[in-house]
Amino acid sequence: MNHKAIYALYPQVVTIDDGTGAFDAQGSRVEIDASAVAAWADPEEYKFQRAAEYPSIPDQFDLLYHGGYDAWKAAIQAVKDKYPKGQA
Repeated sequence: MNHKAIYALYPQVVTIDDGTGAFDAQGSRVEIDASAVAAWADPEEYKFQRAAEYPSIPDQFDLLYHGGYDAWKAAIQAVKDKYPKGQA
């Protein structure tokens, strides 16, 4: 189960158990639409994608030293352009 998607799509859900389902604050089972959960795209995913592709800090310092600010900025901007904010 994609817990993050369930919490985002069903704000009344307070507990999720992969074996028994999703439940509200009163302990009542909340019916989940599996296709909606599967189709949900995390609006924060770009952060993880960017972090995985940014040059390491030592590589960024090396780029600054050898290529200057413009080269460093271009390398960072290329990753930001590849993974725009708020799009999965």
